[in-house]
Amino acid sequence: MDVAVTLMSVSRPETTASVTRGAARLLTALGYAPLTEVTLPNGRRADLMALGPKGQIFIVEVKSGVEDFRTDLKWGEYAPYCDAFAFAVAPEFPREILPHEPGLIVADGFGGAVLREAPALPLAGARRKALTLAFARLAAMRAAGVAATQL
Repeated sequence: MDVAVTLMSVSRPETTASVTRGAARLLTALGYAPLTEVTLPNGRRADLMALGPKGQIFIVEVKSGVEDFRTDLKWGEYAPYCDAFAFAVAPEFPREILPHEPGLIVADGFGGAVLREAPALPLAGARRKALTLAFARLAAMRAAGVAATQL
């Protein structure tokens, strides 16, 4: 019996959207309030930034593929703006190429799983307060329908 197999190619933007959606759903299930595409004070854009139930700030960098990971090295500049950092990748991403220090989330459009906990590197109190206030204002502006991305 012949079985025809059809392979579907998924574009990089589709993979990014799917992983972002799944990682955001996971963060929500873990008690975080996530926002997508948040521009940080240093001008870098976090794919996901989430505020935890105890005020912790978590940044997640979504990687859609090997090329995306190898060409985009800005993720090291997120540390001053979060208590924890993780990569989020699709299930088929070759995880062995990622550094071992950050956390690791594997996600698809429906949800995700934490494969490696993100190490906690607590922010200074003054910076946490400023970022939390900016995060709250950004969330409120988005809820009001104002197209805002900048902290």
